[in-house]
Amino acid sequence: MPTAAGFTPLVAPFSPWEPGALPLVVYGAVVLVVLAVILFLSGFLVRRRPTPVKQQPYECGIRPTGPARFRYPVPFFLMAVFFLLFDVEAAYIIAYAVAWPELGLAGYLRLAVFVVVLGLGLAYIWRKGGLNWDEEEGL
Repeated sequence: MPTAAGFTPLVAPFSPWEPGALPLVVYGAVVLVVLAVILFLSGFLVRRRPTPVKQQPYECGIRPTGPARFRYPVPFFLMAVFFLLFDVEAAYIIAYAVAWPELGLAGYLRLAVFVVVLGLGLAYIWRKGGLNWDEEEGL
C-alpha cells in the first residue's frame, strides 16, 4: 500500500476533480448543440396555418379593442435608464464601503472622483429637464 507522501494522482484532461477550462468548453458545446437541435426541430416540425383569429393580439381572454402596439412615453424609458445608472452606482459605492480598510486614501480619492462625475451627470440631467415627467418639458 503506497504512503500518502508517495501518492501522485493521475491528472487527466477529463477529470472532474481537477478544475480547468476543458469541462466548461465541453459543456458549452453540448448546450449549443442541444440549442441548435431544438431550434431546428421547432422550425421544421411546426405546421403553420395562419388565420385571422390567430393573427389577433391576445389580451388575456379579453377581446382586443384597439391596436396592440402603442407608444410608451419617452420619460418612461429615461427614468428606467437613470434608475439603472444610479442603481449600479449605488452597488459600486456599497462594494467600496465593504473594502474601505484595504483601499485607504487612494481608494477614497477614486470614489470621490466617481461620485463627483456622477453628481455632474445628475446636475446636467436635472438642468436639461430629464427628470421632468411632462413630455413637453422633458428631453
